[in-house]
Amino acid sequence: MKRIQTIEWQKNKIKIIDQTKLPQKLLYIYIKDIKTLWQAIKQMKIRGAPALGIAGALGIYLGIKDIEAKNFKEFKERLDKVARYLFACRPTARNLFYGIERMYNVAVGNKDKSVLKIKELILEEAKKMIEEEKDSCYKIASYGARLIKDKDRVLTICNAGILATLDYGTALGIIYKARQEGKRLRVFACETRPLLQGSRLTAWELKQKGIDVTVICDNMAATLMQQGKIDKVITGADRIAANGDVANKIGTYNLAILAKFHRIPFYVAAPITTFDRRIKSGKDIPIEERDKKEVITLLGKIRIAPCNVKVFNPAFDVTPNNLITAIITDKGIIPPKNIRDTLSAKAKGAPRWGHPSD
Repeated sequence: MKRIQTIEWQKNKIKIIDQTKLPQKLLYIYIKDIKTLWQAIKQMKIRGAPALGIAGALGIYLGIKDIEAKNFKEFKERLDKVARYLFACRPTARNLFYGIERMYNVAVGNKDKSVLKIKELILEEAKKMIEEEKDSCYKIASYGARLIKDKDRVLTICNAGILATLDYGTALGIIYKARQEGKRLRVFACETRPLLQGSRLTAWELKQKGIDVTVICDNMAATLMQQGKIDKVITGADRIAANGDVANKIGTYNLAILAKFHRIPFYVAAPITTFDRRIKSGKDIPIEERDKKEVITLLGKIRIAPCNVKVFNPAFDVTPNNLITAIITDKGIIPPKNIRDTLSAKAKGAPRWGHPSD
């Protein structure tokens, strides 16, 4: 598989893979303004917590790079508008907010410098963040691979691989690392309705990597577990509360309950930047609800339900910490009961500044 990078800064634009075109076509697109970036995030052309973090960081620079301001006050007025606008893309993924906040803090922390210098520092910080996110994925993979045994059969949902990060992945990065270590694996990928990130993206990635993958409908997981065909479940995460409750793609909670009943280890893989110390528990995590068309059609093309039918379409659900065996992070493998202590001791996320409207 030719090495791909989900998102990067190139030619003074944000370059991303249009994930809505996969698996039929690997298409790169260039984004030169924040309105286009906002739509790309909302339409899930770019998705996945770590990748959205980079999108938020680069998005701030994209939104302020051409600002002409005489002083920091004028510059900050525009910066606030850009930040508020990007905040509204998607409400659940913590990394998106982390990327925005981190760039904002660079600006505020250097308010005594020239506007030109502040812009330069924001771009430097975004590039630094890109390298940090790559490194964190490799660390997650190294820690997580220790949990994988030869001939393990692993179940996953959605896509927590290259396409959700930059060039390696969290949950799938563990699979890639274990394979590099010579372990023979079989992966079962839940299709992940309604946008099919499992069958479209995860299966595509794993096939490209030469890894044995089988796509299943979401409602087939229980049968596989009952038949003793699953050894571990590994998922990604979009936001993790201070108590270890995890928000991830809708259907993750189902798998956690099934895994608990069948006594199968259930692991979550995510960088420390996905943790939100300001949210005490999963009940406080904002859950995005998306357009009904995603449910009543197949990828917006074929209608499979009446136009006027009522639809409930949350993009994420929350898995309580007592259903999670451990969270695999770039700081190590953490039992959910130790999350608070670990975050206090090791996390170095951007301090809170809140929405500019606060």
